[in-house]
Amino acid sequence: MEWYKQLGFECDYYPPGFAILRRDGIEIFLQQQPGYVPPEDPGRSKRHAWNVYIVTDDVKALYAEYSALPGVKISRQLCPQEYGMMEFDVMDLNGHRLVFAQPIR
Repeated sequence: MEWYKQLGFECDYYPPGFAILRRDGIEIFLQQQPGYVPPEDPGRSKRHAWNVYIVTDDVKALYAEYSALPGVKISRQLCPQEYGMMEFDVMDLNGHRLVFAQPIR
């Protein structure tokens, strides 16, 4: 939870294994499943599949904030997408890809 706290999320933890993270009206629900092994998907990393897609109203400010944090790995730099979104990716400590995005106006 400490890693998500550095991203500005507040955490409510409900043992065993459930948490709600909140920041700026965004809520992320996390659940731990002991023994869970995700299915093998060899193409997942090749296509940069995401685990969480978060839409924000100031993706450039968030990118600047997260880029300055030493414990945060920006895995894809801020860039426009052909489908009209400005995005960047962050990898959490468990290898989950979080995409932060904003519509291009």
